[in-house]
Amino acid sequence: MSITSETRGFVPATSDTTARSQKLTLLALALGSFSIGTSEFASMGIIQLFSDSLGISIPDATNAITGYAFGVVLGAPLVTLAAARLNRRMLLLLLMGLFIAGNVLSAIASNLGFLMLVRFISGLPQGAYFGAGAVVASYIVGPGQAGKAFAIVMSGLTVATIVGSPLATFLGQTIGWRETYLAVAAFSLLAFGAIWHWVPRTKALDGVPVIQELSSLRKGSVWGVMLVAALGVASIFAVYSFIAPMVTDTVRLAPEMIPVALTLFGIGMTVGNVYGGKLADLHQARGIAIGFGSALLIMAVLAVGGANPWIFFPSMFGVGAAMMAAIPTIQVRLTNFAPEAPSLMGAMNLASLNVANAVGAAAGGATIAAGYGLLAAVWAGFALTLAGLIIFGLTMMQKARAA
Repeated sequence: MSITSETRGFVPATSDTTARSQKLTLLALALGSFSIGTSEFASMGIIQLFSDSLGISIPDATNAITGYAFGVVLGAPLVTLAAARLNRRMLLLLLMGLFIAGNVLSAIASNLGFLMLVRFISGLPQGAYFGAGAVVASYIVGPGQAGKAFAIVMSGLTVATIVGSPLATFLGQTIGWRETYLAVAAFSLLAFGAIWHWVPRTKALDGVPVIQELSSLRKGSVWGVMLVAALGVASIFAVYSFIAPMVTDTVRLAPEMIPVALTLFGIGMTVGNVYGGKLADLHQARGIAIGFGSALLIMAVLAVGGANPWIFFPSMFGVGAAMMAAIPTIQVRLTNFAPEAPSLMGAMNLASLNVANAVGAAAGGATIAAGYGLLAAVWAGFALTLAGLIIFGLTMMQKARAA
């Protein structure tokens, strides 16, 4: 049985799939995305630690972050297509196993080259995980709620920015950055167990033919949405990648304030994700316009006055909330353009976001390396989001003229 974006075999709580089991399934998915999010964002919080340990500069250390992002970008389509016929439950388990291995290897990295390689391996499962997770969540919550379903899966990642990443940063500061990656691997084992026990064993979650997934990649509208996402969301990573040095070198506060900044950013992302999920199911375009537009205003304020803690910390919340409000809408638009390939569209959304990760971190690192200062990374993010918003506006105008 194949699963489409409209009918996913939803079973109401009055049957053998109870309301409690549905909640446990969604919790299992969120635990997996929490582990993935903690690993991804922790690297940004401990960038100073592993750069010092490995004897490299911060701009060079961003290559480890970029390596992870490339793993997601390449793994999203390749892993999803290679596993197209697999049951989504089995796929989620295999992906978590690979993710655990990647984080264990990250803990033993002795040089930048090896760390980049194993971060690449750690990133390979992410896109496919969110794609398969979105299909399972849609099966659980029912048709017509694609935005809500994706927001539920993303909730683990956003909560990771509130709890997981600050805790991992604190752990890195007190024990060591290697122990941070080992802790992520240990928690991922719990997520693996939750998926094993709580994601239902059902043929309704069987995969689809590879040709059905591939057909979606022939659509220009799909690539257009991905381009908007890759550019527009890059500002998150142009800012988030350098929060730690911004706190200590720009705002001139103690390192103990880094987790505070990370937490505020994460709270903003969580609030934006919840609002964005609701907005995505009600409107087809407002999430992107509101999210990108708001982010531009906040980043302009941050870039000008970010040395002031009363501007810096509220801006961390604001950038996270504004950008996350757009992401569920991006997912819904992708799925609407290619309803025959829900897993691949979920994976490609994450691939786009990690192109944004690589582009944002690289652009921010380049402006800092050029000697323009840490807040110049914010202007780099501003330019990328502005480009994404302009392209989105042009596509909407073209669509209106065609109608």
